[in-house]
Amino acid sequence: MQCRLAEKLKLKHNPVAILFTDEKPEDAMQFRKGKWGCVMMLFAQAAKGRTTVFDRETFGCFGGGTGLGFGNQYHSFTGGIECFYRFLSSGNIAADEGEDIAKGGGEFRRKESSDDFMYGEGYVKSPELVKKFVDKLPIIDVPTRYVMFKPLKDVDEKKEEPQVIVFTVNPDQLSALTVLANYERESFDNVYAPFAAGCQAIGILAYKEKEKTNPRAVIGLTDLSARTYSTRQLGKDALTFSVPLKMFHEMESNIEGSFLERETWKKLVQMNME
Repeated sequence: MQCRLAEKLKLKHNPVAILFTDEKPEDAMQFRKGKWGCVMMLFAQAAKGRTTVFDRETFGCFGGGTGLGFGNQYHSFTGGIECFYRFLSSGNIAADEGEDIAKGGGEFRRKESSDDFMYGEGYVKSPELVKKFVDKLPIIDVPTRYVMFKPLKDVDEKKEEPQVIVFTVNPDQLSALTVLANYERESFDNVYAPFAAGCQAIGILAYKEKEKTNPRAVIGLTDLSARTYSTRQLGKDALTFSVPLKMFHEMESNIEGSFLERETWKKLVQMNME
């Protein structure tokens, strides 16, 4: 599938298409069943040219399963969803079962993970606010066996229909895409940067935008935890910019005559190459 924006933006990494499918390519990368992993680690592999897939047994972590669209996996979180509410905020140290879970619970055996479980990641002020956050997420259960990340260049548009296209961008490229996302709109708020996990920003939050007449783009990879895994592969300045397929075509059609052909953008590109 052609992407002229990739050339105009001088992207370092492949745009990635997210697809729902019941078929897994033979050479696709996938987490092992029951093994922990961050979705954004396999997103980085797709951005580098590999096709990756996830199913209901290989989504890596409970947040990843939720973010990709495999239902509310927070109910399966070690110790239950209440433990997750505390994990994202102030921790489980005061909970009766907290210490026992941290000592014996799978992904929390590592010291760093155990500390986060016990004392909290501190991303939200209270468990009560985490609950409200989860309740407002557009949680879905995808209608297919797999969610697939595929380099856009490898997508056959005659046979495949991406749900979302994800660009990996630096600050200048993010700025350009933000301008272009608003270029043909009467409104000026067609891009938003929610508090969200890295997988939620490219997954369920971007899927939700697909349902709208005038979908918005979603800025992501502001997830501090995901950055510790993915930016080693994508670069320390990397962010994601996700658009539903309809918006992608809109933006592609607006290249001609836009700022992307003017001197200001050309100067920024040149400065980045020096």
